[in-house]
Amino acid sequence: MKVSRYWKAVVAAVVAGGGTAAAAVQDGHITAAETVTIVLSVLGGLGFTWAVPNRPQTPAPPTAESPQIL
Repeated sequence: MKVSRYWKAVVAAVVAGGGTAAAAVQDGHITAAETVTIVLSVLGGLGFTWAVPNRPQTPAPPTAESPQIL
């Protein structure tokens, strides 16, 4: 499965921000400090995930049907 680094970063940001926001609204309102924490977690999720490269895909081993080039 090939996932682009764009979608990988978007998913990481949503998960980080969503988890932080869910914890922040437990008391019924979001304070300024909680807003800063949510923003920083989203930016952290984007930045760290963007910086880590995707693992290169290894080629499939040759099968009996595919000719081998020596």
